[in-house]
Amino acid sequence: MAAKPPANKKTMPFQGFPEGKSQITRLPQAFFRQLLPQIDHLGELKLTVYVFWRLEQVEGAFRFLRAADFAQDETFIQGLGCPLEEALERAVKRGALLEARLELDGKAERLYLLNSPKGRAARHAIESGQWRPAEGAPAAPPSQPANIFRLYEENIGPLTPLIAEALGEAEDTYPAGWIEDAMRIAVEGNKRTWRYVAAILERWQREGRHDKKKAPQDRSDAAEAGRKYIEGEYSDYIEH
Repeated sequence: MAAKPPANKKTMPFQGFPEGKSQITRLPQAFFRQLLPQIDHLGELKLTVYVFWRLEQVEGAFRFLRAADFAQDETFIQGLGCPLEEALERAVKRGALLEARLELDGKAERLYLLNSPKGRAARHAIESGQWRPAEGAPAAPPSQPANIFRLYEENIGPLTPLIAEALGEAEDTYPAGWIEDAMRIAVEGNKRTWRYVAAILERWQREGRHDKKKAPQDRSDAAEAGRKYIEGEYSDYIEH
C-alpha cells in the first residue's frame, strides 16, 4: 500500500502555469496509448513521468539516472507517496524503465534508463562492459530555468519581435541551461548578439557539448564510446 503523506503537511494549491512560452517535456504517443492505461499505482505513474522530464536534462549519448539522483530531489521524493524503491521496482517490472547493474565507486550500483531503442542500446553497452559511466557524486536536480527573454534583455540587448520569435524557437530546441550558458559566453567575450549566441548553440548541437570540469581521460573515453556506437550496430538509436 502506498505511504500517505504526513497528516500535518499543508500543500499550497497550484498557482497555474506561467505566462509566455514554457519549456516542454515531450512524451511519446505510446505512453498514452499503451503504458498509461496499464499503470494502476500513483507512485509508479509519478516516477515514470518524472523520468521523462529528468532525462531531458541529462547530456550525453547514454542517458540514465541512479537511485541517488532521484533522492537528490527532495520535493519529488516528498510528493511521491510511496518508497522510491517501490516505485522504481514497479516501473521496471512494468517495462517502462530498464535497470542495468554494475559496480561504481566500489559498490554495486543500479542505473535506470527508459525502455527505448537508445535505452536498450545503452544497457547492452553497460552490461557487456563496452561502456561505463564516470564515477562521481549524484547529479543535483535541475534548477528552475531563468526566463530567457528577460535574460536576453538584461545581457544582450532590446527584445524585438524577431528576436522574441528566435528565442521562442531556441527554447523549444535546446535545454534552457544551454541558452543561459551561451548568453554568458557571449557576454564574457563581448559578443552581445543573438547571432553569436545561436552559433554557439548550433555548434553544441552539432558537435556535442562537453563539460569543462571533466578530466581529459573522461572526455576521451566518452568520445571513444560515442564513436563506437555512432558507427556500430546501434547507430540508428544514438543522437549525433
